[in-house]
Amino acid sequence: MSGSAAAMGRAGEQIAVRHLERLGMRVLTRNWRCATAQVRGEVDVIAWDGRTLVFCEVKTRRDDAAGGPLAAITGRKQQRLRRLAAAFLADSGLQADDVRFDVVGVWAGGDRARVEHLRGAC
Repeated sequence: MSGSAAAMGRAGEQIAVRHLERLGMRVLTRNWRCATAQVRGEVDVIAWDGRTLVFCEVKTRRDDAAGGPLAAITGRKQQRLRRLAAAFLADSGLQADDVRFDVVGVWAGGDRARVEHLRGAC
């Protein structure tokens, strides 16, 4: 996988979505954006895992030089994801039995991508 960082990120998100769908999850939306006074940002993937609504952050890297994709999920990023989830729920009016925060790391270097999925990571 080559090209710009944005292209690599889009490709990584597509790999992550295929991974989540193989697990039986149903993707509700991708790249949901919010820009309110309280929170600004984007949720990469929002999906149903049964009756659980999952807010998923996807990080794609070529290698582990900067600690790999999962190292990019800082405490600040986790807090923002929680605030974005609350904004999405308020905006959409959806009801979920449970809410979960997952992280999918995609290593895109070489011929074949490697995926690591952390359920309940945030």
